Amino acid sequence: MRVTLLGTGDTTGTPTVGCDCDTCEAARERGVERTRFSVHVENERVDESLLIDFSPDFRYQFLREDVPLPDAAVITHIHFDHLDGLGNVFRVFDSLSVYAADETDPQTGKSVAETVRDDYHYLDPLEVRPTTPLETIHVCGFDVTLVPVEHPPLVCYGLAIEDPVTGAKLSISGDTSYNIPEESREALAEPDLLLADAIVPAHLCEYHPAGGRHETDDGVPRTFGTKHMTREGALDLAAELNAERTRLVHLAHYYPADEAFEEPLAVDGEQYEL
Repeated sequence: MRVTLLGTGDTTGTPTVGCDCDTCEAARERGVERTRFSVHVENERVDESLLIDFSPDFRYQFLREDVPLPDAAVITHIHFDHLDGLGNVFRVFDSLSVYAADETDPQTGKSVAETVRDDYHYLDPLEVRPTTPLETIHVCGFDVTLVPVEHPPLVCYGLAIEDPVTGAKLSISGDTSYNIPEESREALAEPDLLLADAIVPAHLCEYHPAGGRHETDDGVPRTFGTKHMTREGALDLAAELNAERTRLVHLAHYYPADEAFEEPLAVDGEQYEL
């Protein structure tokens, strides 16, 4: 299993357009970036690859990393930074199966699968495959399980991706608060690599209108506002899941410059063999 981090940033990416903050300037000086979230997972054993989320930066990411176009894809939720690159299917793919959850979202009255199907009805190559969370499917030679997480107000899912032949396992937290259901934690546990949402360090919760949530015994917030884990929350999750290796993703340019590129914060282009 070869995992390529195509996009490791949040909704605006780093550097952010029009921003001259110290972190964005440091990223420019270092020649690194964090585009909108997307992960490419290649199965060399069957010569197929799976894409997790369609970043708006799809075209740039695939040209930059020179990875093969996916044979299938998964959409975790319908926020634009995870979905809006799907239009790149047009005149690029002859056909593409896209897997998305079949649970109805009370907020929208539709499942993620229905939203993808309806919003991209004009894409003839697209075949949307409704998928039941916590029921494992077989895609690109991998066992893939969508796991519910907490990213209000919309439904959202993380992923467990395993190679049934080699035993390699990749877990992706999805966009989530620290309050991940126990059944989902069990599905995500014991990964060789965990990609965990860690939008900002915990000390920035004081600047969020909703503050922080899910504090440690020492009062450190594990959730920033209501939607995303802090760095500290993501690292606690990694310890609880017994992850062999952890990379923090979905990172905002709000990280102070002296913290923004420290381990284990990821940048685009990182590649791992599991």
